[in-house]
This record gives sequence, structure tokens and C-alpha cells, in this order.
Amino acid sequence: MVGMATPQDRPTYRSPLLQLPGAVNATGIDGGTAWHYGDPIAEQRAAETAVALFDQSNRSVLTVTGEDRLTWLHTLTSQFLSTLADGQVTEALVLTPQGHVEHHAVVTELAGVSYLDTEPGGGAGLLGYLDGMRFWSKVEVTDASTDFAVVALIGPKTWDVIQRVLKVTDPGAGHAVALPGGGFLRHPSSAAGETAELLLPRPTLASVAANLTAAGAIPAGSWAADALRIPTRRPRWGVDVDDRTIPNEVQWLVTAVHLDKGCYRGQETVARVHNLGRPPRRLVMLNLDGSPGGLPETGDAVTTADGRVVGRLGTVAQHHEDGPIALALVKRTVDAGTPLLAGTVDAAIDPTDALGDADRATPLSAIDRRALSQIRRN
Repeated sequence: MVGMATPQDRPTYRSPLLQLPGAVNATGIDGGTAWHYGDPIAEQRAAETAVALFDQSNRSVLTVTGEDRLTWLHTLTSQFLSTLADGQVTEALVLTPQGHVEHHAVVTELAGVSYLDTEPGGGAGLLGYLDGMRFWSKVEVTDASTDFAVVALIGPKTWDVIQRVLKVTDPGAGHAVALPGGGFLRHPSSAAGETAELLLPRPTLASVAANLTAAGAIPAGSWAADALRIPTRRPRWGVDVDDRTIPNEVQWLVTAVHLDKGCYRGQETVARVHNLGRPPRRLVMLNLDGSPGGLPETGDAVTTADGRVVGRLGTVAQHHEDGPIALALVKRTVDAGTPLLAGTVDAAIDPTDALGDADRATPLSAIDRRALSQIRRN
């Protein structure tokens, strides 16, 4: 592979939760799950004030078994996995030799199995890569997407509902615990607010969801999920990144990269940019002009007033308080206050993403080159 793997569609998938009242099928990467259930604004508020249930059952799930699984995954990914303890949760990337993001996965280690789940359509490419790297390692990689389904609960009442329905307690951020009926519950350390993610045996998806909603969880769609995620600047593989993205440009440098581990494919780029310079782009939030009545689309160019392309648009959503917002990868030097266009819609970088003094300073790599030139002249 020379760049980010292309998401593969699952055109036949249709979540049983689309049978819930008011469900409207999503399009694009979230097709087969609900875009919303009739009131996406109320769904967002539920996640902030109570608890909302998000259907992520279209995520791809792989399982890795065998005695070499952790040391083997450690050598192939950006994360330190060789000593991952039972019940721990983390994130990992597969990079190209040039350091570009090829795959992203959430990794859960539980009861002798490493579970890797990734964005819809991402499983086939990741499976192909891992299967091709087994050689003599004692590992088995299986696509378990038809066996397991992922759902998430977000909101201050998350753990109360889980305790009443599933009879388990919060395992703590970055940890997972087995569920009595199979599968597991995890508390992702990188998620904002009170978040629990459930990996359920797929045949139980509808019944568990019904029990959770009966206990007070409000069904919420991908519109609400995206609107709440954008202000956190957490990217989605296949949406907010492209085949040129390096981890240093997004939050994955913190959540999915171990900067002190040994050699892995693409490490040289990550280390060089982290230690000596700055990434060419950064992920920012854009505030969009909602007056034209339409929103730009993922993949649209971000341009300056004079037509110069300075970025690429990712997730776009209508937030219940902030109005139309989006994530975008833009050139590092583009500051808040610069008039921009996202597609054909007026846009501005959120003030929170304004460049700081460190962003404006000369990179260490440039200082080193100048010093070397001075030494040569002398």
C-alpha cells in the first residue's frame, strides 16, 4: 500500500436498530445505521445531559489469537503492545514506510484475544495486511464483524444505565470487562465525557439495545455523534484523514502512537517531525456560515479568498449550540481569522485553534540546518 487504505462498502448491511421509531438511514460511511431518529438536536442534548445510545454496529471487528499475538502486533503498529495487560484498551496505527496513516484501530486485550475494531469498511484492508505479515508467527487473524456489533453510550447517566441493565460497573478509563452474556464493555480513555462502548454478540444487539433504551438511553444517530465529536477534534479514519496524513497532524500522535517504542514501519517520519520540526498540516474546527441553506461535503477543498487551496474538509455537522461546524486538515500556517471557503461556504478556523507562539517559532530542523551551514562557512 502506498497510502491510506480505501474503505470498502458493506451495501447489504442494515442494522436492526433502523426499526426503531423515527429512524432515518444514514448515507456514506455510516450507511446501514441511523443518521438520526427524528430529532438530531434532542439526541445531542441527551448525550450531554442524560445518556444517548449510538449504533456503531457497522464497525469492522477483527480478532487476533495465538501466543505471539501481542509481540507480533507490537512490531507492526505504532503502539506499545507487547506488554498490553488483560483488560487494557488502547489505539494503534499501521503506517506506510513514509509515515502516512494506512489503518487505525481500537485494540482491546481480553481473555487471550486481541480485538481490533476499526471504521466501517476498514476491516478488509487491515485483515489483508495483517494476514500477509504472519509468516512464522504463532497468530491467527479472523474477521469477526459478523459475530460482534459495537454500540456506544455517552452522557452523565451512562454508568447508571449500564449498572441497571448489564450489572457491571465502570472498569476505569482505558480498561475493559467481560459481559455476562458474552462480549465486553470498555471505557475508552480518549473519548470525551462519560462514554462506554459495548462489543456485543451480534444476535443480542436488538435485545440489549431495547433494554438500554427502556432504562432511559435515548437512541441517537451519526448526525449527533459527528456533531459532538467535531469540537473534540477527534478524527475518523476514512473521513477526516487522507492518504497524506501523518499521525503528528492529528490527535492520534497522543492516543495511538508510543513515541519511545522501538522500530516500526513509518517511525522515522513520526520521530523526525516530532523532534525536529512541525507537521505540514493540523486538524482544526471550522465554524461555517449557515445562511446559504446548504452545507459543504466531506472531501471539499478549503480555500482562501483568492482561491488558494489550503486544506481538505472532513466531518461536517449541525451542532445544537454552535450551528454548522466541521473538521478540516489545513496547512499549519493558516491562522484563525483568515477568511476561508469550505467548498462554496464561508468558513473560519475556531479561535481555540489559533496559532500559538510555539507554532510560529522557527522549527528546530531549520535552526539545525542554519547552524550546519554556518559551521561549513567557518
